[in-house]
Amino acid sequence: MPGDLLDGRIVIVGASLAGLRAAETLRDEGFTGSLTVVGDEPHPPYDRPPLSKQVLLGKASADSTALPMRRDPDADWRLGVAATGLDPLEKQVMLADGESLSFDRLLIATGTRARPWPNPEEASLDGVFTLRTSDEAGGLAERLAAGPGRVLVIGAGFTGSEIASACRERGIDVTVAERGPAPLVGALGGTLSKLAAVMHRNHGVDLRCGVTVTTLRGDGNGRFVGADLSDGSRVEADVCVVALGAVRNVEWLAESGLAAGPRGVACDAGCRAFNMYGIVTDDVFVAGDVSRFPHPLFGYQMLSLEHWGNAVAQAEVAAHNMVSPGPLRRPHLAVPTFWSTQFGLNIKSVGVPTYSDHVVIAQGSLEARRLAVVYGFQGRVTAAVTVDMAKSLDYYKHLIETAAPFPPPLGSADRAIAADITIPSDVPDASGLSHGPTVALTGHLPDRRLTVVQPTR
Repeated sequence: MPGDLLDGRIVIVGASLAGLRAAETLRDEGFTGSLTVVGDEPHPPYDRPPLSKQVLLGKASADSTALPMRRDPDADWRLGVAATGLDPLEKQVMLADGESLSFDRLLIATGTRARPWPNPEEASLDGVFTLRTSDEAGGLAERLAAGPGRVLVIGAGFTGSEIASACRERGIDVTVAERGPAPLVGALGGTLSKLAAVMHRNHGVDLRCGVTVTTLRGDGNGRFVGADLSDGSRVEADVCVVALGAVRNVEWLAESGLAAGPRGVACDAGCRAFNMYGIVTDDVFVAGDVSRFPHPLFGYQMLSLEHWGNAVAQAEVAAHNMVSPGPLRRPHLAVPTFWSTQFGLNIKSVGVPTYSDHVVIAQGSLEARRLAVVYGFQGRVTAAVTVDMAKSLDYYKHLIETAAPFPPPLGSADRAIAADITIPSDVPDASGLSHGPTVALTGHLPDRRLTVVQPTR
């Protein structure tokens, strides 16, 4: 950035939650230069959590989920055009319409998209949906409102479970097919996944675990009519929702030289992107679902998150650091938080449940369906998940931030109780699931093969 960090040209690629909050924060921080926000969807930034909740229930329309602006970021919005490439030497972003945007600093906030069904011909059948965008939610909500005889949901992660819950609340028969042993097991481990399975079945879901869908069948006229499963069974259905997790939008960075791969774009705790050799850049930043970053509370493992709160917090840190000199930059150290509502239960998470070896039910019980589960790794608290007990979450967040010993200490009546029985957290290998966890420890493995050439002396 020439001269004054508060002047110059900043480009944000990604016009969703992280992109909007970063643009607002840049202006709050005093940035007065030109600001351009690029988005591949034609819509202004909108909120995604309501899409699998209120929109599918018919309580809100898909076009009513626009994100409120905290302030006018005075940006040049380039909507409906995708970024197709990045030249870090010339500092240019190439767009699908043939235009190039020059920048002094760049924020990558391209997020994720729904993982498609792997067979394109089957995926194109009328009645087969994914759920990530506003348009996808609007189309699916319209189909649910028409009263299908049965809906097939492939994948029992948070999105798949919320879709199944919405179907049952609408009185629609639903079958859920999950490769793993239970719903939500990849995100929350074995203990809470047992409760999730009970809740599915108690609400009339035809839950099939330990199976995969092998074929989506059409009627010969391009309309979805059912699916074949790996156990030899067949499901007749009118609608299919593919909920196989997310794909990070990094393809446009393939020739950029950045450390971008299937797990996202690697960056430091200050949101500065790494190049493919592990060298930090000083003019390219990353925020939101597309990022992966080290967190000292979790062994400096690289975290890849799909959380609303993380997108906001990281965008604000990235924006601050883009216009601040080195000594004034700050790290993104927010403790991950997440929430979901399904089958009448409110599930809230803090920390990284997958970074655990044991759990304990610190309050309530599985039988009461009201409880707090605390996760530990090598003798310290790393996460907590509450079911209809959200007021306890701040207490557990404090335990995580202070590296409190696990099992948790005795607390007051409305906090943690003494935990006598710890059990393995039973977090499975994500490769055996239909979907990944919303918090993934990506480790330190590179995303591509490198040939390391030592410099000659």
